[in-house]
Amino acid sequence: MELPLPPSLPAAAAVLALALPGLAALLLVLICMIAHVTARKMPTFHRHEKEKFFVNAEGRKESVPSIHDPPTRELSVVVPSYNEEDRLPLMMDEALDYLEKRQKRDPSFTYEVIVVDDGSKDETTKVAMKYCKKCGSDKVRVLTLVKNRGKGGAVRMGVFSSRGKKILMVDADGATKFADIEKVEEGLKNLQPWPNEMAISCGSRAHLEKDSVAKRSYFRTILMYGFHFLVWFLCVKKIRDTQCGFKLLTREAALRTFSTLHIERWAFDVELLYIAQRLRIPIAEVAVNWTEIEGSKLVPFWSWLQMGRDLLFIRLRYMTGAWQLETRKCN
Repeated sequence: MELPLPPSLPAAAAVLALALPGLAALLLVLICMIAHVTARKMPTFHRHEKEKFFVNAEGRKESVPSIHDPPTRELSVVVPSYNEEDRLPLMMDEALDYLEKRQKRDPSFTYEVIVVDDGSKDETTKVAMKYCKKCGSDKVRVLTLVKNRGKGGAVRMGVFSSRGKKILMVDADGATKFADIEKVEEGLKNLQPWPNEMAISCGSRAHLEKDSVAKRSYFRTILMYGFHFLVWFLCVKKIRDTQCGFKLLTREAALRTFSTLHIERWAFDVELLYIAQRLRIPIAEVAVNWTEIEGSKLVPFWSWLQMGRDLLFIRLRYMTGAWQLETRKCN
């Protein structure tokens, strides 16, 4: 008995070419279904009982304020910190020196610095409390989270506990020159009039891209360009550097965006700006001075892989309606 001859290679290729679009469409539908089914309708925000208080300079517990309260300071500086006992002092010294000098020049300028210890395993809280005792808890407050939430989760906790008319998020490593706050303030001012009192000004390192490429390995450069392409293609079109940790928001913009935020780890900046775009909040991008500081918590390959997944899910979950631009009460 003779066996049938296998199809010729050209015929097999033709069949495969016809099948590929259908398979790709099926895969996309499957990914959309997974993104939709696994999504929480609204981000869960729970403040542990111990996180409802901060310890003042005298060692007594005080209730944290709420972003829903009227502002009582001109500026709140939120510093997310995870295992930052070594890098935090340099940033705090620079920031407080600038803020104190500014207040002496302009007594009407009031501020607070909120250090959010994101479940650190080192002495981050102890280091931050030294500044609280030195400057007073009206100017420096330390929120210690019971467990690690991720950078986005830590920033949100600080934002929800702030008293400022404007809120600046800044990295604990001090990579951005703190005096450049004046540049992002100018960017915010240039966006006026602010619709519904909402506006965001982002510090940017995009002007330093050529120098950074020269210093990075070929592999990390590919990852960087791949991430930037995904951000542009899936989420944020007009901001070249979404990941710089130096962002200034009006109080109302912070309330609306962080109340809707779902992502709590590295890609939270992208969702924050995606939400702002969808809400038509004006956004400025301003060049700032930036220096790479050793000790980054970002693990190149796995962190970029996680961020790539998050970018895809941001787009698909909002597109399919799994995530909505809702505002929830933040207790």
